[in-house]
Amino acid sequence: MTLLQPAYRVTLGDHVMDTTDEPRASTITELLVELDMDTPADCARLLLGRVDGPDLALAVTDPIAVELGYAGSGKLRRVFTGTITRLEPGLRHIHITALSPAAALLRTRVDQTYESRTAGDMVSDLARQAGVEVALTEPGIHFPACTIDGRRSIYDHLRDLADLCGFDLYFNTTGALIFRRFTGGDRTHRFRYGAEIVELELSHTPAAATRVEAWGESPGSGASESWAWLTKDFGGAKGTAGSGAPVLLLERPVLRSAEAAQAAAEARHAAITGRTLRGRMLAVGRPEIGLGDAIQLTGLPDDRYNGRYAVRSITHRIDKRTGFTTVVGFRRMVREG
Repeated sequence: MTLLQPAYRVTLGDHVMDTTDEPRASTITELLVELDMDTPADCARLLLGRVDGPDLALAVTDPIAVELGYAGSGKLRRVFTGTITRLEPGLRHIHITALSPAAALLRTRVDQTYESRTAGDMVSDLARQAGVEVALTEPGIHFPACTIDGRRSIYDHLRDLADLCGFDLYFNTTGALIFRRFTGGDRTHRFRYGAEIVELELSHTPAAATRVEAWGESPGSGASESWAWLTKDFGGAKGTAGSGAPVLLLERPVLRSAEAAQAAAEARHAAITGRTLRGRMLAVGRPEIGLGDAIQLTGLPDDRYNGRYAVRSITHRIDKRTGFTTVVGFRRMVREG
């Protein structure tokens, strides 16, 4: 039996706490990293104990990076990159909260109109205006025209584009934006019942709708580059996915072509189907799992739930009571390949 000793390297501004270099040098008593595709900004929380000696010279907006792993097992893995957004010094502890670069998307608002651009083009341009690095954007739906309204943040508009395209919108471990469709996962991590799985919760719910109809704003004279205030026929900007009832009506003026409406209908139908089976799994710390990955469950007593799932959230925790644990939130994999 191998005894695993959790290790971490936390970089706070110019200060580095590395337990692989000097285990007793760190004053961190609790470390929490929360990554979630359905939450605007990933988060890291640290609790530092007060000790004799000079305080860390930290300030809000200082950069932070968190790497996790095990002593003696090789290189630690980066799990979070962001900036400090909140410092709470106390008599016994210092509470530090940090957010991913998504915070910049939430703070930034612009007024802009795009013509004949793909969703990926707009995501890249808007991220640049917010000062956010982009790792990958796939084209997605082509929009004849799309207006970005300054009454909402850039993140809200990117979230809308991701939902219409059926794409994931998240930040990788180095703090760069990813906008793409999930097609099976970058990596697949295997978990066996009675071995790697500590706790498992599954939620099976009926679909909120079995058919989706997407309607856009019908262009004048049937051309996507023309405009009209009134029309009798919206058939040119309608898309349908699934069958039966109940029906979800998706109305978005930006869907000004049949192709765009059909893609949006299929994306929403896939999202609804994926949410019918969701789960949460607790395991011994697994820093190698990332957003955009897949997990495979094997050996479960009910064979219906064995299989591959899309990772939607990850929570890493290191504390003195429970050690190093990872909680993975996942859902049914709808598209693959």
